[in-house]
Amino acid sequence: MSIPAVLDRPEEPGKLASGLLAAAVHILLAIFLFYGVRWQTTAPDAVEVELVMAQPQVAVVEPDPAPQPEPKAEPEPKPIAKPDIALKDKEKPKPPPPKEIPPPNKMDALKDVLKREFAQLTNRKAAASAEQDLAQHKAGLAAAARDKGMRDYFARVRGKIRGNIVLPPGVQGNPEALFLVTQLPSGEVLSVRLKNSSGNPALDAAIERAILKSSPLPRPDSNELFSRDLELRFRPLEDQPL
Repeated sequence: MSIPAVLDRPEEPGKLASGLLAAAVHILLAIFLFYGVRWQTTAPDAVEVELVMAQPQVAVVEPDPAPQPEPKAEPEPKPIAKPDIALKDKEKPKPPPPKEIPPPNKMDALKDVLKREFAQLTNRKAAASAEQDLAQHKAGLAAAARDKGMRDYFARVRGKIRGNIVLPPGVQGNPEALFLVTQLPSGEVLSVRLKNSSGNPALDAAIERAILKSSPLPRPDSNELFSRDLELRFRPLEDQPL
């Protein structure tokens, strides 16, 4: 684009200003047109677009895949056979329901009670009998011991009295005299009384004197054997227990 040649010719002062203004407007318009066309034909620097011509694509023919072998059909697994025991348990019939137990007869219950009471009574009787037997046995032992102790005790008393008897002359046979002697626990004789005479007054008097002379009498080994009253029998011609 060229600027008109009118600008080279001298103008009047008033027209000069207007001409300069018109020239400036044209210059600005030219600049605007120049840059406007350039802005439309060129893309901004910030955005770059690259156009590539698409090349014709060649169709690639892929070879047919090799035929795959058909999978062999696997046999279906056989069901695991259950043990015969399990089958038998499964097939085992249910047990019949328990039979109803009839209520016990009152008579039978009474018999059972009587049997128990009889057994308890028998046991008590057996225990009581055993205790009685034991007591009797103990009593027998005690009586035997007492009898033995009494025999020994009377033998010592008799021996002491016999040693002091002076037989009178003319005693015939073997008469027996019975005396009751009362004594103290110490053995001292308190009294002598004739219960049964020998039939010979002289013999009876001789025995009584011997009893009094033997005081104090021998004491028993156990205080349980002591007796305040003693019955003493004498046969002067026979060594006989008192």
